[in-house]
Amino acid sequence: MQDVAREAGVSPQTVSRVSNGSEAVRPETRERVQAVMQKLGYRPNFAGRALKHGRFKDIGVAMFNMNTYGNMRILEGISTCAAAKGYATTVLTMQTTDEHPLRHAVEQMKQFPADGMIVLLEQRVADFADFTPPKDLPVIMVTEGPSNHCPTIDDDQYGCAASASEYLLSKGHRTVYHIAGPQHSQAAVSRERGWKDTLLQQGLRIPEPYIGDWNADSGYDAGRLFAADPQCTAVFAANDQMAYGAIQGIESTGKRVPDDISVMGVDDSLHGTVPRLSLTTMRMHFSQIAENAFSMVLRACEGDSPAVGVKTVIPAELIERSSVRDLTV
Repeated sequence: MQDVAREAGVSPQTVSRVSNGSEAVRPETRERVQAVMQKLGYRPNFAGRALKHGRFKDIGVAMFNMNTYGNMRILEGISTCAAAKGYATTVLTMQTTDEHPLRHAVEQMKQFPADGMIVLLEQRVADFADFTPPKDLPVIMVTEGPSNHCPTIDDDQYGCAASASEYLLSKGHRTVYHIAGPQHSQAAVSRERGWKDTLLQQGLRIPEPYIGDWNADSGYDAGRLFAADPQCTAVFAANDQMAYGAIQGIESTGKRVPDDISVMGVDDSLHGTVPRLSLTTMRMHFSQIAENAFSMVLRACEGDSPAVGVKTVIPAELIERSSVRDLTV
């Protein structure tokens, strides 16, 4: 910093302001200092910044899988929020083979310059009930169910499935068939439970669910199977990819959607990807989850930790298109 200040003809305090993004520097001075920084290869030192300010300006994000639509969108949202506040994001992939994945993830993250940590916990883990975050690293979890030790937030997985099932039943369908997600997924289990409870509460027949894998091919196979059942008039899939696959599978048998069988999905992940999208779905607000999770971890870093034992729930939104037929008209 002294070298930059000397060559740029400014004070070390001015170099510090430029490196920290302060607005209290004239534009021409900022440009001159930045040019010298680039020339000398200067960059702010995380350890030095933390010693001076007590903060690394970095948030860690840990997850099992970066390929799922929800995780990608939440990670994108966290990174955007972090950048807007001048924070960096450190991403860590958790291993399903770990005996204590939460504890191990925290131990790994503490090796990096992170002020706090957000865990996208889409799978059940052995150490969830006993996990206690360290005092020097606040942890927020995006997961199903509250934790006795960490603030948690997530979509309304159960509620979105119940709403989708109720919507199909309100259109005159006598029951709803279900394409479930993989059983290691907490979201898939909750969505299946929301569907099943809705049918139970109305005293309706509960068809055997088809267990898919989140991908369109499993939905295609389920669609062909359900199309062979003359009693099937409505299908609720646990995500949009399987729902879209189901439509293709149903129509490959000669039946039509929605004339013969109605189909609904969850997440609205195909919007903007599939042209002339007809799929009715329950839209998940992943960006809102990301914003809330980042705000919660930032508050925790500042000593204002949100309450534990309580889950913040972000409700889904019904998006009506044309894949559901109304049998009441």
